[in-house]
Amino acid sequence: MKTLKFKLYQHKRNRHLKRMINASGVIYNHCIALHKRYYRMWGKHLSCAKLQSHLAKMRKQNPFWQTVGSQAVQDICQRIEKSYQLFFKHNKKGVRPPGFKKVKKYKSFTLKQAGYKFLGGKRVKIGSKVYQFWKSTQIEGNVKTLTIKRTRLGELFMVVVVDEASKPEAKFTTGKIAGFDFGLKTFLTCSDGTKIESPQFFKQSLNAIKKASRQHSKKLKGSVNRERARKNLVRKYEDISSRRRDWFWKLAHELTDKFDVLCFETLNLKGMQRLWGRKISDLALGEFLQILEWVAKKKHKQVVFVDQWYPSTKTCSSCGHILEKIDLSVREWRCPSCQSINGRDENAARNIQMVGASTIGLGDVRLVIPAISV
Repeated sequence: MKTLKFKLYQHKRNRHLKRMINASGVIYNHCIALHKRYYRMWGKHLSCAKLQSHLAKMRKQNPFWQTVGSQAVQDICQRIEKSYQLFFKHNKKGVRPPGFKKVKKYKSFTLKQAGYKFLGGKRVKIGSKVYQFWKSTQIEGNVKTLTIKRTRLGELFMVVVVDEASKPEAKFTTGKIAGFDFGLKTFLTCSDGTKIESPQFFKQSLNAIKKASRQHSKKLKGSVNRERARKNLVRKYEDISSRRRDWFWKLAHELTDKFDVLCFETLNLKGMQRLWGRKISDLALGEFLQILEWVAKKKHKQVVFVDQWYPSTKTCSSCGHILEKIDLSVREWRCPSCQSINGRDENAARNIQMVGASTIGLGDVRLVIPAISV
């Protein structure tokens, strides 16, 4: 499966798509209300089949609901069903059931097998209307689903999921394995001594964000000026996300071109976010790892995760001695066993490399790592 994203041209007829998204939001809230009412009356979960049958009757009586295709309505029911199944399975872990959403903040609707048709070039027919989009890449393969998404700025994007035929790709191997340690001061420290600093895009734009936020809060609620200030604030945030995502993609390609196996330590990012807040969000390690795994899979490389409780920082990478305790403020320490001096991040990266190599069956790579001694 491959996902392609295209931006739709700005046009007056786009209001029909926005109307369909609003109608989808109304149907979604109606479904949530039915689920809650059904549980209060019968103490049971409303099945997806019963919900779809009810909505099919309701659509015949409501012209506004008919603007949404039948398959989009079925997709709404299926998404709600998945959300409730996750809630029943993981409710003890803090997963909450799906709730109501504001219609103006509802984002998308999905068409699966019908309701759309590609007319060639940059045109697509959705319902009875023809729309144009920026065709940044060719659509190759069988189209499985088409989703229309609305951003917070009111722009529309078309997301196409394609079942592409598998193509043999050339494998470029380097024969190298590396471990990486994530840090607050240094984004990633490599086991070969390389340090990768994060640009910290949010920190760079913090003053502009604060200024735009103040301007937004001063405007009268419901006024045109407040909406204009809101869009200005959203653009600031989207600019940060776009720059960060672009840097992540470039870094992922750079690392996968250099190494065949990349080892990382599993981290409790939510717990770290509670401790250090905005800085962890700005570094966005979780988003980077998702991108890295996708790029590594396409290039036939491997990403290995070391157990969260492995003491990578407290273990000497030269002799294996484990300290009882090490404070976060200690950036360098001397091993009491072999007297080697270990930098905190570099030592952790080397240990992650060794554990990752042993996990995938490459043996012990301790012998090829130079010890730093005095």
